[in-house]
Amino acid sequence: MNLKSASLLCLAWLSAGTAIAAQTPHLQKHGTATQLVVDGKPFLVLGGELSNTASSSLEYMKPVWPRLAGMHLNTVLTGISWAQFEPEEGKYDYELVDGLLAGARQEHLKIIFIWFGSWKNGISSFAPAWVKADQNRFPRVQIKSGKSIEVLSTLSEENLHADEKAYTAFMRHLREVDSEAHTVLMIQIENEVGVLGDSRDRSAAADAAFAKPVPAELMQYLRAHKTTLRPELLKLWVAAGERPSGTWTQVFGDSVATDELFMAWNYARYMNAITRAGKAEYPVPVFTNTWIVQPGDKGPGDYPSGCPEPHVLDIWRAGAPDIDINAPDIYLPDFEEWVAKFHQNGNPLFVPESLGTATGVANAFYAIGQEDSIGYSPFGIDNLGRLLPEGSDAAKMNLDSLPLAKGYDVLNQLAPLLLEHQGTGTMAAVVLGAQQHPQSVSVGNYTLTVDFAHNRRTGAISSAPDSPSFALIIATGPDEYMIAASGVEIVFSPNTPGPPIAGLAQVQSGNFVEGKWVPGRWLNGDDILLNYKLAQAADNNQSGSGLRFAPDGPTIQRVKLYRYQ
Repeated sequence: MNLKSASLLCLAWLSAGTAIAAQTPHLQKHGTATQLVVDGKPFLVLGGELSNTASSSLEYMKPVWPRLAGMHLNTVLTGISWAQFEPEEGKYDYELVDGLLAGARQEHLKIIFIWFGSWKNGISSFAPAWVKADQNRFPRVQIKSGKSIEVLSTLSEENLHADEKAYTAFMRHLREVDSEAHTVLMIQIENEVGVLGDSRDRSAAADAAFAKPVPAELMQYLRAHKTTLRPELLKLWVAAGERPSGTWTQVFGDSVATDELFMAWNYARYMNAITRAGKAEYPVPVFTNTWIVQPGDKGPGDYPSGCPEPHVLDIWRAGAPDIDINAPDIYLPDFEEWVAKFHQNGNPLFVPESLGTATGVANAFYAIGQEDSIGYSPFGIDNLGRLLPEGSDAAKMNLDSLPLAKGYDVLNQLAPLLLEHQGTGTMAAVVLGAQQHPQSVSVGNYTLTVDFAHNRRTGAISSAPDSPSFALIIATGPDEYMIAASGVEIVFSPNTPGPPIAGLAQVQSGNFVEGKWVPGRWLNGDDILLNYKLAQAADNNQSGSGLRFAPDGPTIQRVKLYRYQ
């Protein structure tokens, strides 16, 4: 081959690589929102995560794939075990990966792979046997007692190199088999990392690193982002004298909180190195997931110390710039509070693990409508029992009647409209609770007051206790809204100059079919909210009517308003 031919071949390789990168699923800003773009269009992840080992057997998955598609999912989150991918050092088994891709494609589903590498739920249980058995070569975390625990140490170059090498082979294979089909949307790197049983690693290597100065790049980040640092981190730094340099205890003080910062930095650096190597092969977006602090936890070590909790996310953003999202796993009841904690300071929101019950449906609508989430995914999606109220018989349920299936059906219909309005300030969502009702939100030219649906004769709340009440509101024009809701009633008040009372000009129930609104019934009379105390309402600038949504939803209504006085 002459020099000219070699140069042309090199240019062709470079051009092919650039084309792959341009077409690969990626994140993109849309107003204030961050969206996932797939095949040139924004994509809303309506996902479900399989149980940890469900995808370890292609035979087990055969009946699962059509069930997932039947529940209106468009994406499946599934683990790939390092132990199964590299059972012998340097020998990679691609059969499982290829089989999972084939199963997803057959049902027109996308995949987000979870790399169960060095850590899963803090523990190194998915590492290969040849790694687990050689603790001299692959050292583990040591705790105060001097004992080592089943957690690979972040301070070991050998640990990092082995995980990175396997993950790189995995990503190279994905590029080879999926760079045209784009079945794989994103990668979750590791799972709920952090030290359990102590606030930090106390091995000799960790102690030596802890005694050294805080890395200069971290100190530079703190100085550059001082005005936006999470308050917990800023408080530690300021209380210790706001030093520009020094050891970990000199800069942040001598406490378990400093231990947690130290571990966060080391996990972030370790996982960023793996992520960077993987993206060099195939640059799909990468995210972490977080085992969030539980009510009974007293400190780091009760929950995984170093995990990307909200109060240490600045450390993660400084130490792992190649990781695109730090995401929460939320099973606690205060869902709205937790998503707000993660959706800050440029960290996009994605919820990879949460509930799949009716409460989970409300969570999904809230995360997507209020916090511009890239998507939502309940855990254990292959186990129908996890998707039902306690005591329900999964064997007697058909897929379409599952709360998640009904909710995802509506979200699938709304997806183009949701993606159009994310990040524009024209959309909002509310979830009602015993102490959080009614709620008012201003969207477009009106303030909407959302309350539980009431019996029109007795005034009693008619929403079922096991069917959460929620609403997702989109202002589609100056006097027009598209609303998806369940178990609520909604009244409108103008928030711009003009006549002070809002009335209903037209209300339609309906559905979207292939992105187009298909109206059903025109709602009026007993099908809407009627206030018969018209004189009293008029004195208070209140309308005599509003919207009603039954508690067996969600359903969609399109409303046009007019104003009078």
